[in-house]
Amino acid sequence: MSDDQNATDTDRHGAPLYLAKYRESQKSAPTNGEVDTDAPLYLQRFRAENPSGPAADLPLWQRSTLATQQALTEDNRNKEISPPPGAPRALKNDVYLIRHGETQGYSTDSGLTPQGVWQAHSWGQTMARRIKSGETVVFRHAATNRATETAVQIHRGLLDGLAQYEKDITIHEPEVANEFRNFQFVSPDGLKDVTAAFREYSSILEGFERSAAGDRPKWVVEMDRFWRTQQGGGDPIQHWLTIPMMHFEPPTMTVRRFWAGINRLSDEFPGARLAIATHSGCIRAFAVNALGYDPGEPYNTEHVRVKLLENEPTTVNGADAMVAYRNRVESIKVPHIDQLPVWQVDDQWSGFTNEEA
Repeated sequence: MSDDQNATDTDRHGAPLYLAKYRESQKSAPTNGEVDTDAPLYLQRFRAENPSGPAADLPLWQRSTLATQQALTEDNRNKEISPPPGAPRALKNDVYLIRHGETQGYSTDSGLTPQGVWQAHSWGQTMARRIKSGETVVFRHAATNRATETAVQIHRGLLDGLAQYEKDITIHEPEVANEFRNFQFVSPDGLKDVTAAFREYSSILEGFERSAAGDRPKWVVEMDRFWRTQQGGGDPIQHWLTIPMMHFEPPTMTVRRFWAGINRLSDEFPGARLAIATHSGCIRAFAVNALGYDPGEPYNTEHVRVKLLENEPTTVNGADAMVAYRNRVESIKVPHIDQLPVWQVDDQWSGFTNEEA
């Protein structure tokens, strides 16, 4: 065999095997009418395999006994145990305080990584498995990019799951709810998200390090301690939870406005599930307040669940709630913010008053 033939035999003119298989799967995907090319491939295939004729009108779980390619999975049925209609304490709202997905960084207001997008989308699909037809889901989120993208991706995952499991619910699309913003920091320019204030702190600190002249402002010192805790491998949120600081929003005020937001949404959407994308420090402070100890930092898209119960005639201080986090459930009284004392503060700290919450 000549050298030219050997060279010709080893040349790869076709696509790699993984790409060839992908193209083949695209060609062989069954079609049944119009296909939504914006949907994930698994969902396109699922929709294309739907039976036609009388069987198409049957519920999904009944079709599993028919001669179709669909298989009934355990996730097609709701796993949650609902109280009977005559139960003395009906569920008023089911609230999820969800940490944002994996982000590209905290030194700026960054969005999610591809991993973070997948985490949030998967959370929405899981919610679709658990929910029942006829329910209402309300999406709210903090104003940061990472929290906004998390709420949007959870919403998308829920829609994909509802189409796959053929459930019909009412959805209120993601909107900003200011009560669930990240804990704030008082800089010379006013109140800022603690990560947003990093840029201002970094530029001012660099000037002091270059000149080595004068004392650093108190706010720079506090911010420096916070961020250097993280750089040293420590826990900056624990630092915030346990050490009082003059320029950081106190954890108790963060919990206070979270309850204000929950109460407001509960009054606006009675009976709904509330999916709220927010930040880990605030969620952790909320859990500490309810459970009485620090259960640790929530992972990306991990949540604290709050079940608000309908008020009893004998209840005076507000409806009961069940707060669940990491296999611990605590029964608490829901605080009424308008009954709590108003803190008397000057204009610089107006962001931490009861009216602000």
